[in-house]
Amino acid sequence: MEPINYLDRQTGQTFQEKVYGKRAIRLLYGDDLLSRIVGAPLLHLLSRNPIFSKFVGWWQNLPFTRNKIAKFVRDHRIDSSEFVKKIKEFTSFNDFFTRKLKGNARPIAEGDSIAVIPADGRYLFYPDIHKSDGFVVKGEKFSLVTLLEDEALAAKYEHGAMVIGRLCPSDYHRFHFPCNGVPGETRTINGWLYSVNPMAIKRDIHIFTQNTRTICSIDSEKFGEILYLEVGATSVGSITQTHTSLFPVLKGDEKGFFSFGGSTVIMLFEPGKIVLDEDLVEASRERMEVRCLMGQSLGSSEF
Repeated sequence: MEPINYLDRQTGQTFQEKVYGKRAIRLLYGDDLLSRIVGAPLLHLLSRNPIFSKFVGWWQNLPFTRNKIAKFVRDHRIDSSEFVKKIKEFTSFNDFFTRKLKGNARPIAEGDSIAVIPADGRYLFYPDIHKSDGFVVKGEKFSLVTLLEDEALAAKYEHGAMVIGRLCPSDYHRFHFPCNGVPGETRTINGWLYSVNPMAIKRDIHIFTQNTRTICSIDSEKFGEILYLEVGATSVGSITQTHTSLFPVLKGDEKGFFSFGGSTVIMLFEPGKIVLDEDLVEASRERMEVRCLMGQSLGSSEF
């Protein structure tokens, strides 16, 4: 398994990701003989059978799973001073996984013309989806039509900007609104639950368009109509929406959370509605993921 490197936006340094469940990912998504003989059939069974993810979600809610929280926090160097609860107060591993942070832990970039990063994670940024070659794997390109299951919507955003944020198990797993606006109703597209680890994506670019996902539009004054998607992944117990549709929200307000597992948020902006921050775009040109924190500046509506 090749090392997964990412750029930390706060420090400007490059780090190697500590992959949770690395052996399992290598078996399921590798190219060696064992992966082809054992991993491929197992991958098909686990990713296409919701019982497995439901079982994992149930298991991670059991009280005894809280015993591994302290070690997990140490191993992944997570700052526990940001937590609302103390480590000993979590009732299960999933309770820790869906943790809330203190109000000052994620400052929100100020200004109505500034949109913010919606969740902690490793990100890729594309100012014009149509011109991007970052979604071509083995000659196949990521399809907006398949992702959205709506040809009219796909055409509307074809030349718009796309932001993809991959949340690791060690990340804070609540996601937030990038700007002021009014969210519409959430639509769910049922699908599979493949891993969104870069090793899996490099093997099959269609994972984003195959996995279960939710879609919501945000009507905003400064940034037009934004499409906001949450994509499930292996072992994700559920995607929970905590906001109220059709009621105004403020930038940084909580939208929802992922239960146990890795997961992804995707945002689509209409053409000409946002200028993504240059440091983020530059890293993506080099195909380097950037670790960003919720509340950091994403881009501006002012050209």
